[in-house]
Amino acid sequence: MSFQQGLSGLNAAARNLSVIGNNVANANTVGFKESRTEFSDVYANTVLGTTKNAVGLGTKVATVSRMFSQGGITTTDNPFDVAISGNGFFRMNNNGSILYSRNGQFHRDNEGYLVNADGYKLTGYQASKTGEIVPIEPVPLLLQSTSLEARSTGEVRQGAILDSREPAIVEADHPFDPSNSETYTHATSVSVFDSLGNSHLLSTYYVKRDAGTWDTYVLLNGDVANRQGPFALNFDTSGVLEASSDSRLDLTFPASMLDTGAADMNIAYDLVSTTQTGRAFSNEMQYQDGYTSGMLSSFSIDEYGMLVANFSNEMTRVIGQIALVQFVNPQGLSAVGGNNFVETASSGTPRVGTAGSSDFGVLMAGALEDSNVDLTEALVNMITAQRVYQSVAQSIKTEDSVMQTLVNLR
Repeated sequence: MSFQQGLSGLNAAARNLSVIGNNVANANTVGFKESRTEFSDVYANTVLGTTKNAVGLGTKVATVSRMFSQGGITTTDNPFDVAISGNGFFRMNNNGSILYSRNGQFHRDNEGYLVNADGYKLTGYQASKTGEIVPIEPVPLLLQSTSLEARSTGEVRQGAILDSREPAIVEADHPFDPSNSETYTHATSVSVFDSLGNSHLLSTYYVKRDAGTWDTYVLLNGDVANRQGPFALNFDTSGVLEASSDSRLDLTFPASMLDTGAADMNIAYDLVSTTQTGRAFSNEMQYQDGYTSGMLSSFSIDEYGMLVANFSNEMTRVIGQIALVQFVNPQGLSAVGGNNFVETASSGTPRVGTAGSSDFGVLMAGALEDSNVDLTEALVNMITAQRVYQSVAQSIKTEDSVMQTLVNLR
């Protein structure tokens, strides 16, 4: 026995206690990944190599490995908090320097960028004005949108069910008059919007002329002066529209009819889904693609990292998407503090992607990933490390006692 083995054991045990202590200290650190001390034995090299009688020189710390296991997920009240469930790292930009993190505590800075507590900017893909993601080089995500401009209605779809049991209305006896319910069989309306976002009421009147034969009239704002039609709807014995029907209409309402200063309204009106059956009239499907202008009310983030702006007119628009990064060997990353890592030759080059694609994890907004430190396990490991330290110290004490005996020999 020599002091060398004992000293190496003390150094290794002290290093292990430091690693465990650091894990315990970061048990509440969001996104923290615990470390593990890995040891190896030490043997002296000789010209003849090792022999079966060789005695080791003790131990050393081979490496301190980072354990990138999944931490628990905790919900929060901050919509910009984001947790990664699965593989991947957030890509952060620090004035051009790129770092990687699992800490999803973000907020908007005074310029509208999503940043962490250190001011590092979260990167991803910005969207075009139409909400299309442009998947080029990730850039700092800017959440800056104040209003949504109005959109004029360009398409309307109606899917009504007409009651075949209704009596026919003879046009000669009861010419169509929207103010007289005896001149039409059914009616329905939908709000449409002009180029300035003003709402108008587009009304459709169905008049049964014969078995399987209907006339359709369309009015804007109930004004008979802008009446369009009649358009013929012909149904077969199964209640399905025949090809000869006027089921795809091109409607034009001049600006003079709108009286709002907006441009002409040109609407593609689709009645293809209209059917005739032996049951009461109902409007099963109704769609129009226009909307009034809206002010920004909030932002939200979905599981794929899409940043969505929500507006007061109940419309939404995608303004960006969070980018995620993976490494072949994440344990090769170098920790630089602040829950951040940088790539090294050992980690390999980063592979950029998005949540939910390939083997990347998904995102949870309004939530954070907890530290993956198991306090119970850490405390047990600490007791074990303490016992190892005490035992190694005892071996040094024993060696000292043996040496003292040798010194005292006469």
